[in-house]
Amino acid sequence: MACERKDRFRHNTIAFWLSDEEKSQVEAKILLSGLSKGEYYRKSILGQEVTVVAGTYLSARVTKALEQILEHLKEGNTEEEKILLEMIKQLLEMNSK
Repeated sequence: MACERKDRFRHNTIAFWLSDEEKSQVEAKILLSGLSKGEYYRKSILGQEVTVVAGTYLSARVTKALEQILEHLKEGNTEEEKILLEMIKQLLEMNSK
C-alpha cells in the first residue's frame, strides 16, 4: 500500500493538458529515455538533461527495420500505434544527426 500523501518526499501534484499529437510525442520520448514518467517530467521541467544513448552499430542495424515499420504504421489509428509511430520518427531523426 502506498504511503500517505503527508509522508511522501514529493507531495505536490502538477497537471496540464496535451493534444493527442503532443501526448504521443511525449510518450515516445519517455519510452526512449528509459526513465519513469515522473522522472522524465521532473528533468524536463527543471531543465535537466534527458538523453538517449545509442551507438553507431545499433543505429545502423535498427534504421532499416524502423523505416519498414514506419511504412506499416503511417495510418496508425490506435493510441499505441500513434506512440510507436512517434518513437520511430524520433529514432530516425536522432540517427540522422
